[in-house]
Order: sequence, then C-alpha cells, then structure tokens
Amino acid sequence: MNNKFDALKDDDSGDHDQNEENSTQKDGEKEKMERDKNQGSSKRKAVVPGPAEHPLQYNYTFWYSRRTPGRPTSSQSYEQNIKQIGTFASVEQFWRFYSHMVRPGDLTGHSDFHLFKEGIKPMWEDDANKNGGKWIIRLRKGLASRCWENLILAMLGEQFMVGEEICGAVVSVRFQEDIISIWNKTASDQATTARIRDTLRRVLNLPPNTIMEYKTHTDSIKDNSSFRNTKITL
Repeated sequence: MNNKFDALKDDDSGDHDQNEENSTQKDGEKEKMERDKNQGSSKRKAVVPGPAEHPLQYNYTFWYSRRTPGRPTSSQSYEQNIKQIGTFASVEQFWRFYSHMVRPGDLTGHSDFHLFKEGIKPMWEDDANKNGGKWIIRLRKGLASRCWENLILAMLGEQFMVGEEICGAVVSVRFQEDIISIWNKTASDQATTARIRDTLRRVLNLPPNTIMEYKTHTDSIKDNSSFRNTKITL
C-alpha cells in the first residue's frame, strides 16, 4: 500500500537576502514568522503513521453524538452536538483509539458513533456527502457491536473496492433496535451502490432475507425538514 503522507512534509521557501533594506527585511521576517507559525500549526494538526506503523489508504476520524429522541434537529444544532474523538492514519493508531472506546452494544440512550474519512463531517450537507446516500441495516439488539467492528474493519481495509466512493459509516443505538449504515458520495451511481450492498452482505454475513434500504441524503434532509415542520405546526 503506498504511503501518501510524504506530501505533508514541510515546504521551506529559503532565507531572505541579507543585503535588503532593514524595513524590507523586517517585513520579510515578519511574513516568514507568520508562515512558519501557520506551517507549525498545520504540522501539529497533521496525523501521519508512526515509524514502522502500517499506513491506511486514507486518514479517518471517529465522532460521537447523542441527542434527545423525538426532537428534530437542524443542521446547526446537530453540528454543535457532534463531538470529534480523534483522527488516525495507521492500523496501530486505529487500534489505540478503538480499544479504549465503549462498544455500541454498551451505549445507552440515543447515541451514535461515526467513522468518516478525515475532512468529511458526518452530515448530509457536507460537500462530500450532499450528492450521496447510505445503505441502512436495522439490527435487533445484541448485534450492533459485532456488526460495527466488521463494517469498519472492512472499510479501513478497502474491501468495498469502489475507489473513493466510501465516505464513512455510522452505528446508531436506539431503544428498540440498532442501525448501521455506510455512506457513499454518488447516490446516482447504481453500479457502485450495488457493489457496496453486496460487499456489506458478505462482510457482515447477513442472512439472505435481511432487509437493506438505500436512502439518498437529499431524501433524509426532506424527511427531517418535514418532521421539524410538523412539530412546529403541532
């Protein structure tokens, strides 16, 4: 697997000419300090595989959210409620996060874990998601932990074989059932969504009669808006 993180190396633009006028030199030094400060900030934020670690094809970020059931959420309130857990770039970094996280089956209330490629927020309105959709599988209680682990390992291991189409995955813990879903970029690409569906069946070892629903994010936004308007009317 190619390591694509070399591009994050520092880009040093060199020193200024010592013979410049003092005022110009001071301006240049000020600009360089600002640039180095920004580069330093970027380097602190950049997550790369450690020495001898096994790099993933993409960086991923874990998120967590919890909200009051039955209460429709606007995109703004949802974004405020979702918390970033951390980002990882290698197999080893993933296991360091995952081994300390509560399993979905042990979560209470109306809670969600999200695992998305770095830079993609787990929101319908995100640029990477807005033209996409998700496969949804509803699970009886007791299956969420195993299915979630199998799903995210398949996603991190690039088992879906659909190029850059996969955006992320979600496990949603509810009172009567649990729900897992995998999001992709292009809802209109039927060949891709069919391949994702078939891979999902295989990696989760789903029975042939398992009901799987594909829903576009556009429809999800409409449904949420209608639900919110109904509540307001009532």
